[in-house]
Amino acid sequence: MNRRRAGVTALATALFLLALLAGPAVAQQQGSEQRVQQGELQPEQVGPPIEAKAWILIDARSGEVLVSHAAAEHLSIASTTKLMTAWVAMHELPLDKVVRTVPYDAEFGESLLGLRPYQRISVRDLLYGLILRSGNDAAHDLAIAAAGSQERFVGQMNRRAAALGLADTHYANPIGLDEKGNFSSAADLATLTRQLLQLPAFARIADARSAVLRSVHPQRRIESINELLQLAPWATGVKTGHTWGAGYVLVGSGHRKGVDLIAVAIDAPTDEARFDDVLTLLEYGFHQYRHRQPIHAGQDLADPSIRYSGGQLPLRAAQPVIVGLRRGQQLAVKVQAPGEVEGPIQRGTRLGHATVLVDGRPAATVSLRAGRTIPRAGFLDRARGFVADNWTPIALVAFVILIGGVLLYRRMSRRRD
Repeated sequence: MNRRRAGVTALATALFLLALLAGPAVAQQQGSEQRVQQGELQPEQVGPPIEAKAWILIDARSGEVLVSHAAAEHLSIASTTKLMTAWVAMHELPLDKVVRTVPYDAEFGESLLGLRPYQRISVRDLLYGLILRSGNDAAHDLAIAAAGSQERFVGQMNRRAAALGLADTHYANPIGLDEKGNFSSAADLATLTRQLLQLPAFARIADARSAVLRSVHPQRRIESINELLQLAPWATGVKTGHTWGAGYVLVGSGHRKGVDLIAVAIDAPTDEARFDDVLTLLEYGFHQYRHRQPIHAGQDLADPSIRYSGGQLPLRAAQPVIVGLRRGQQLAVKVQAPGEVEGPIQRGTRLGHATVLVDGRPAATVSLRAGRTIPRAGFLDRARGFVADNWTPIALVAFVILIGGVLLYRRMSRRRD
């Protein structure tokens, strides 16, 4: 009997201690869920099997995080540093500007575009070499051209990072070499890439499988080292990276089912693993969307009235719009067009636009074009239109003139009498 009582007591004591240990863990989990509801960076989420140390997947339209792991951790990012190099250069230098290259003392094994010292090359071609070939010499030349020195350029990189709200990012060089103070996070890389892809010139560069450097003599064709572009026809970029300190890094993007996604994998164990990780993340994300076509090409979306001649002018969508929606998201179309138009207007003239909104955020925009030609109104049409538009003041003036005429007539009649 005493043994049984002792056993019950021991079991109760063990359960009490277990409850004490579990309490803080439950509280911590509830705190994490609360932070997610408040819109802060999500904690570790269930997602596809990924080998990289840190990773994230976002909707490029809204920046919404779909799934992530260790996305705020400060890590070396290798040549994905060059994404900020491109951001600064594209804000400081005209793309058509031709600059002279400067000598670059490369270490063994560095990625190079292979530029000769003091040769002439455009900023646009340097950017192609920076993104497609990950040229360290191209990064160095852009830094010198934009700021006069690499040190001043790094200062610009950090100021731009702060302006974009990249709180987990700091740069020490424009290339991505392993150096203390050169780090970022998966979340910050995704945010920066989202901003870059909104620049049409950068989006064209990142999506290019190859490019011809036309400003150098003789002209050269270069091929992208981003194998993601070969693995998926819907891939649209963006940048690879690898050093001993950073491991294998990849920032990838894709367009499918009417939606753009961005995936980042940092510190993957192998070259193959980083491409598999990003491809897996993007496919995982696209499977959550279904495509919808809220606007068809030639669809009438507005019908402003035609001044003077009367009638209405149909305004039609210049092209179809397809967007991706996840379950529960709301779709809407907002039209901005004039309420009245006046000829002459040629068929196809742009008159306003329509914006497709997903959960209240702009997802796509299409121009509205005149559905038919409207000639210039004739004199009689304009006169009738003028009278119709100003009927009240015209009637008032006519009334005043009539009263004045009557009074004048009476006065003249009295004088004759």
